[in-house]
Amino acid sequence: MQTSLENLGLLERRLNMAVAVEEIEKQVDERLKKLSRNLRMAGFRPGKVPLKLVAQQYGPQVRSEVIGDTVQKAFSDAVREQNLKVAGYPRIEPRSGEADAKSIEFSATFEIYPEVAPGDIGGSRIERAVLSVGDAEVDKTLEILRKQRQHFHSVERPAAAGDRVTADFLGKIDGVEFVGGKASDFVFVLGEKQMLPEFEANTLGLAAGGSRTFELTFPADYHGKEVAGKRASFELGVKLVEEPHLPEVDAEFARSLGVEDGDLARMRAEVRENIEREVKKRSQADIKNKAMQVLLDATRIDLPKALIEMETQRMVQAARADLEARGMKMEQVPINPEMFEQQAQRRVSLGLIIAELVRAHDLAPKPEQVRALVTEQAESYEQPDEVVKWIYSQPQRLSEMESLALEDNVVAWVLGQVNVEDKAVNFDEFMGKTA
Repeated sequence: MQTSLENLGLLERRLNMAVAVEEIEKQVDERLKKLSRNLRMAGFRPGKVPLKLVAQQYGPQVRSEVIGDTVQKAFSDAVREQNLKVAGYPRIEPRSGEADAKSIEFSATFEIYPEVAPGDIGGSRIERAVLSVGDAEVDKTLEILRKQRQHFHSVERPAAAGDRVTADFLGKIDGVEFVGGKASDFVFVLGEKQMLPEFEANTLGLAAGGSRTFELTFPADYHGKEVAGKRASFELGVKLVEEPHLPEVDAEFARSLGVEDGDLARMRAEVRENIEREVKKRSQADIKNKAMQVLLDATRIDLPKALIEMETQRMVQAARADLEARGMKMEQVPINPEMFEQQAQRRVSLGLIIAELVRAHDLAPKPEQVRALVTEQAESYEQPDEVVKWIYSQPQRLSEMESLALEDNVVAWVLGQVNVEDKAVNFDEFMGKTA
């Protein structure tokens, strides 16, 4: 086999190869003979079909398979001999020009992985958020938990902000009912912005049995394009008004949070532990993002287009799977791959940089590190030991834990190189910012 390598740019290469026709024909003959041993054909006993007939019927297909396999092997051998690190998949094509009767010539165009030299980060600075969990944070969390468990009681008074309303309505544009403009026993909470502001404003003040006719204009950017920017008239009839009631913070409330004996002190302690766990999780995510950004800012790297395209497609497929899991159809929410290109570039860049750091500084996670991370992840479940066993029985889940442990090692290395400054932050702002 003859080979030659062309440099087409920073990362693009073309490998030209020629495979002897004699070797191709030899393999074709061998495969046809092997095929004929068990071939069944009308008029002949199994294995007794003349080789000439076998070649007439299956020769083109077998020859195509042999050429494909031979070309792939020739490419793999050439890549190994040239010590090339191929990124993505090659584009293999017959070579243009005069054909050589003694050989089959083809070219493989592909990209190679870039040389990665992580930049100097010694002068970089990272702010590490510092925040504590006190009684005020526990109280706020309990208030959120109360609101999540609120219930509604029917009232005779007019509807007010925060009330839950059950109503019938009919909307028309130019006297014609439109799709989505009619509903019976529709339930919504005033103030939660389920309905347009003008709709809610005309619901306020109506008691059960009350009705009202009003007009409103749909916003120009309304999700329903057929009515966006148009003015509609509505007939609204309120059937039920209910006011919200929050549960008392008592033993029954504690039991609803999983504290079997209803002890309030134990409930507050568990809530505090959960908040601290969430604070730790978000603090780690925040410092990891900053560490990764430091690496990106310090390192210039040429990215193979093939890797960006592959990562973009992975992200598109993940987005589609997420939408399908939520019962949505692709035509309802079209996905444009361009939406993910910038993030894909970031992921590919970080992947290459991290791989080089792991190689250069021996940052691969140790088994005990992975075990500690798995155990920590399992602590938030009722039966952590069973969760640990389950993760170790699932190769994909365990691989995810290993990747997280590796990233932790990289972050620790970065923090050891840069200037880290602790900064006190507001609890609500930080938790909202990193949510």
